[in-house]
Amino acid sequence: MAETAVASTVPFVWEGTDRKGKKIKGKSMAANEAAVRADLRRQGVVPSRIKKQSQGLFSGGGTITPGDIAIFMRQLSTMLAAGIPLVQSFEIVGNGHENAAMQKLILSIKADVEGGSALAESLAKHPLYFDDLVINLVEAGEQAGALEALLDKIATYKEKTEALKKKIKKALTYPGAVLAVAFVVTTILLIFVIPAFEDLFKGFGADLPTFTRKVIDLSIFVREKGFFLAALIGGSVFAFLYFKKRSKKMRHYLDRMMLKAPIIGPILEKAAIARYSRTLATMFAAGVPLVEALESVAGATGNIVYEIGVLEMRDEVATGLRLQQAMENTDLFPNMVIQMIAVGEESGSLDEMSSKVADFYEEDVDNAVDNLSSLLEPLIMSILGVLVGGLVVAMYLPIFKMGAVI
Repeated sequence: MAETAVASTVPFVWEGTDRKGKKIKGKSMAANEAAVRADLRRQGVVPSRIKKQSQGLFSGGGTITPGDIAIFMRQLSTMLAAGIPLVQSFEIVGNGHENAAMQKLILSIKADVEGGSALAESLAKHPLYFDDLVINLVEAGEQAGALEALLDKIATYKEKTEALKKKIKKALTYPGAVLAVAFVVTTILLIFVIPAFEDLFKGFGADLPTFTRKVIDLSIFVREKGFFLAALIGGSVFAFLYFKKRSKKMRHYLDRMMLKAPIIGPILEKAAIARYSRTLATMFAAGVPLVEALESVAGATGNIVYEIGVLEMRDEVATGLRLQQAMENTDLFPNMVIQMIAVGEESGSLDEMSSKVADFYEEDVDNAVDNLSSLLEPLIMSILGVLVGGLVVAMYLPIFKMGAVI
């Protein structure tokens, strides 16, 4: 019943006066105007005007990113630490959010909490945005009476993992964009520019250089079969993404191949280890039992090979095996990581040692990505120069040849 009520809420804009007689205005999510009035009275606001917000084509727009969730957790933690009640914190953060989708999510969680649900239970109704790790940590914080501290840990964890992801994406975006531009420029030259040279060469009455002839043949092929070729490439990309999303075997194969790839493979491996260590440190510091923590850690590694390895570790740890030995059995972790975890287990500071491992590997990934960017920039520019320059040279070769004869 609660879920149905939350799903039917709509946005309202209102104006009124607070307890001090000051005029204020804001937005609220509710099922109807009466619910908005009741909510405002509980807050000590006397409403003077309540109006349903117009639902235009883009009024519910906006997408929710992991970065939005990290900021939300940070804001909630800060407000709770300042002594602001949980429901009021939701009201402040939700109504002040510029992203309509995020505002709706926050206010729907607020409605659940107001209805008597625990925060962890309310977040669990939105699995697209709050994973098991977040829910387990929030539940641990509620049970221990230290919710603001756990929300702070979640915010820190989200901020660090998102920074790591952005760093890797940034390194891959630049070469991808340059290659896309090179492809577009090459296609334009083949379709529009080279045919003009082809007509010019027909009046030469001499054999064309082999290189020029092959480029002209390629231009003819692209013009005649270009639509079929584009459809084939588009269909292949769609099929690849479709089966990648739905086939666990395919994802496992691709993740394993990516880890073995030169240059990028070691970076992805270090990133997976960094996420594993950061998540383990966060979960263990929150007092979550190790076996239960490893289940959430597995999903946070970002690579299905490491996910399966961590789940195997969880099963072994559940039988009484030490975490150090379970990590050795997977053959996925460097000796340094295993030894630091072993020291953490023996000294009772597993969270601290895991955090140190995460710090080390996050910095290592940062350096590796910077080096990769420095390496790729001249390489990509060389590829672009060869593609475009090769086509230009091919078109001017017959002109140079004729000039030499004259």
